[in-house]
Amino acid sequence: MKRFIPAIALIFGCAPACWAAASAPLTTLRAVAALTNDQASRRQPVAFEATVTYYVRTLKNLDVQDGDIGIYVKTTNDAVLVPGDRVLVQGTMQPSFLPYVLANKVTVLGHGALPEPIAVGFDDLLRTGVNCRLVRVRGVVRAADLQFSAIDPNGHLQLLMEGGYVDLEVDSQDAGALKSLLDAEVEVNGVTGRSFDGKMQQTGAKIKVSRIADIEVLKRAAASPWSVPVTPLGGIITGYHVRDLTQRLRVHGTITYCQPGTAVVLQSGASSLWVSTQTSELLQIGDVADATGFPDAHDGRLTLAHAEIQDSQIQAPIPPLPANWRQLAFWGRSQLGGHQYDLVSIEGRVVTELREATQDEYVLVADGQEFTAIYRHPPAPRPLPSMLQVPLGSTIRVTGICSPLDANPFNSEAPFDILLRSFDDIQVVARPSLLTVRNMMIVIGLLLVVVILAGVREWSLERKVRRQTAVVAYLEKRRRRILEDINGARPLAEVIEQITEVVSLRLQGAPCWCEVADGARLGNYPPNLSALRVIENKIPSRSGTTLGTIFAAFDRLARPGADQPEALSMGSGLAELAIETRRLYSDLLRRSEFDMLTDIQNRFSLEKHLDDLIDQARRTAGIFGLIYIDLDGFKQVNDLYGHQVGDLYLQQVAVRMKRQLRPGDILARLGGDEFGALVPAVHSRSDAEEIALRLERSFDEPFAVESCVVHGSASVGIALYPEDAATRDSLLSAADAAMYAAKNARKAQAAIPAA
Repeated sequence: MKRFIPAIALIFGCAPACWAAASAPLTTLRAVAALTNDQASRRQPVAFEATVTYYVRTLKNLDVQDGDIGIYVKTTNDAVLVPGDRVLVQGTMQPSFLPYVLANKVTVLGHGALPEPIAVGFDDLLRTGVNCRLVRVRGVVRAADLQFSAIDPNGHLQLLMEGGYVDLEVDSQDAGALKSLLDAEVEVNGVTGRSFDGKMQQTGAKIKVSRIADIEVLKRAAASPWSVPVTPLGGIITGYHVRDLTQRLRVHGTITYCQPGTAVVLQSGASSLWVSTQTSELLQIGDVADATGFPDAHDGRLTLAHAEIQDSQIQAPIPPLPANWRQLAFWGRSQLGGHQYDLVSIEGRVVTELREATQDEYVLVADGQEFTAIYRHPPAPRPLPSMLQVPLGSTIRVTGICSPLDANPFNSEAPFDILLRSFDDIQVVARPSLLTVRNMMIVIGLLLVVVILAGVREWSLERKVRRQTAVVAYLEKRRRRILEDINGARPLAEVIEQITEVVSLRLQGAPCWCEVADGARLGNYPPNLSALRVIENKIPSRSGTTLGTIFAAFDRLARPGADQPEALSMGSGLAELAIETRRLYSDLLRRSEFDMLTDIQNRFSLEKHLDDLIDQARRTAGIFGLIYIDLDGFKQVNDLYGHQVGDLYLQQVAVRMKRQLRPGDILARLGGDEFGALVPAVHSRSDAEEIALRLERSFDEPFAVESCVVHGSASVGIALYPEDAATRDSLLSAADAAMYAAKNARKAQAAIPAA
């Protein structure tokens, strides 16, 4: 393509030769890394060879190195790369914390050895000379965690080196391996990087590690962190120890904010710094001052800690930077800097103001977003000035320090507060409009009063009708709800209590209660019943018996009303429906689960319990037994004595067998002369066999059925879960087969003639 450029220039006669030179890509990594952010902002093309030292495919991030130069590359395509690949990187330069390459194409040329890592110390990591290079460091692991991210979850270690802490980003999700490194002295091979805040100011150093094997343990921790003796919560200071080698620094700037005894903000040009100081002197805003202290990065923000302030008394005020909400809140990597701790001014509409013990707060809305302007009260014993009252809805301009609530520069939106220096930092730009919601409500209220006064006569006449209509509608709604609950799952007691409440409403709040036959008293039963007039209404059943009685109590001096018996009759009908429906449901439920002849559980109920036992045994790895019982010669009993005697015989058989079972065992009639017994609590087959023997022995004594004597016996089969079968049907089949085997064995034994 380059060889066609001169021809094109000659054709058009307006393209100088220097344009081709300026557009030519940089072909060496050394030339690329030498660019400044201003130069990188021109998006100059690059095409250079280098070796991959670190790569995260999910984020399309990689670091490359050639010789003693490294750089960060952001790819736009999904390349498959591994450390050691020799690649051709083609793309453009981009400005950010440091210049980087936005690659539109990464071509693998081959695979070779990684560059030899160089040994560096903590101070080396804070300098740009080793940025994005493969290095070797030593230190002690102080923290180990997994950083969970929907895009790229990875490991995070905090390494204490001689001089300070360094973050290790480990491309591993092995939490156990990471935790095992706690308090270990390690040697790490990785690619260097640096941490920045939203103003492109360096806040620390980090190392990117491709795999956990690149962390070599030189010396394991003497003991597990969880074996350390427990220290009382109030005594942890006894374990505090610092060996601080941080050098004292001095900075220079203009005071833009002062909170005596806590902090001062200095600003110089586009740079501003939060200075933590215990200086209680009220410094003059706008004075040039020096601060001396120790650098620190707290919550991702650069600060000068343990500082002393020297005020020059020379005024050089910083003009506030006019800004809108978006300019202060949005500061991602593409913006090349934020406004944290800068002196700014912003307009907004006041929606709330609040005085607290330590500060006054004004909540404002700008660009449809909220932020808070805060004025911190001066320390005691200064008299606290009255809060500056600003009419809600006013548009004001506040001037102060932009204090972001999130220092992560990779978050595109960072909420912020504005720290005011005094009430002079609040200027009213526009008073609230008369067309406010409050004023409109006042006008509407006055109009409503006029309308109400004009229509008071009609309203008073219709009031009684509306009230009665509302009560009737409400009572009808409650009645429909009661009918739904009768057919639903709500307990009967709650339904009857609702019925008494409805009756009470119809009787203008008179106490009402219901006494269920052979049951509870429900509702509002007054304690001083003797002083009241009581009326009642029986609750009949379809069979003619009385299901209960519903009552209501009134003042003895009150005249009886025609609506009183009517209300009780309505409540009685609802109560009858509720009680009869629930009894019918209970009877149907019992009929579905119990054998009506023997009053023991039926086959359906046994199978349901059998399913439950199988689920429980699977969860607990337990065992249980199923015993199948078949009566011998039951047909002859029916043939000889009739079906009535046969039915009575089955009833006595059920009673005898049930007495042989333990609490928790279940006996069921499976049909005809067949029974089944579930024995959950068994430890072995012998336990089940013992219960089966007791069931057989229960037939030793003859049965006296009316005027007949029946000599009965039974054949018994046992199946054990899971030894004999593991499903419901297979267990029943196994027990049935075992029973028939026992029955046939008994017949064969009986057929052998006595010697």
